[in-house]
Amino acid sequence: MSIRKKILWVCLWGIATTFAAGAQEMNARITINSDKIQGTNKQVYTSLQNALMEFINNRKWTDAVFSANEKIDCTMTIIINEHTDNNFKSEIQVQARRPVYNSGYTTTLLNFQDRQLDFEYVEFSPLEYTDNTLESNLTATIVYYIYLILGFDFDSFSPKGGTSFFEQALQIVTLTQSQPGWNGWKAFDSDRNRHAIITALTESAADSFREMWYNYHRKGLDEMAANADRGRTTILEALPALEQLKSARPSSVLLQIFSDAKLDEIIAIYSKANMQEKQTGFKMLSTLYPTSVTRLEALNK
Repeated sequence: MSIRKKILWVCLWGIATTFAAGAQEMNARITINSDKIQGTNKQVYTSLQNALMEFINNRKWTDAVFSANEKIDCTMTIIINEHTDNNFKSEIQVQARRPVYNSGYTTTLLNFQDRQLDFEYVEFSPLEYTDNTLESNLTATIVYYIYLILGFDFDSFSPKGGTSFFEQALQIVTLTQSQPGWNGWKAFDSDRNRHAIITALTESAADSFREMWYNYHRKGLDEMAANADRGRTTILEALPALEQLKSARPSSVLLQIFSDAKLDEIIAIYSKANMQEKQTGFKMLSTLYPTSVTRLEALNK
């Protein structure tokens, strides 16, 4: 969605339903990687891949109007680790991007690897989802990540613009608690699972992170085509919010999500800064991400 139309939609969200149904929002590419599986009928993986593409891309996920060239680009790669009858043990890599205003550049919004996705799938069976009703761990997980992507995308256009989508993802997490056999959803099972992510995004400690996310994208990246120095300065001034988050929640999964999506981009942005800004950035980021010091050394040059 174009910058102006997206901002307009966010401003009107919750005030009035003024948008007619339009094109679907997602431009998703799904890959089923079955390289680890030998001696089985590979057709089921093709069927699953096609079914997921249709499920995601042919459904309306919001009330907003999207034209064909405004869809959100995302990719999901499901790596099958085990397959017995209709039971699959897998992991999923989820990536999403959005364009930067007045440029040919796209910036990563999410780059996350979820190692817990066990599900049942019967070839050619329809994939279904109804609000407040979960049919399977597979569709629950896919819909959760769609809402997560929408939340990050809309947050990048308006302060807390993605709140309603994060709330829908939280609702899915709440509903899954009655499904003890579904993995990836339980509190305290992991500090990086679906429960941990949406809890981190919807608690008050995330307020500074989400404000930073908006400033980084809308006031920073989107301004760089018009004034590169101003846009870069805005981004650098926004980043200390990560220190606030670490102080409040030292093990917050949001810190790693930000690093996985943005660290290389930030290094590139700092490359145009003056030496004092680079040194300040190196000190801050190496404290936040000590395992990435080698990558950050570029800021000392």
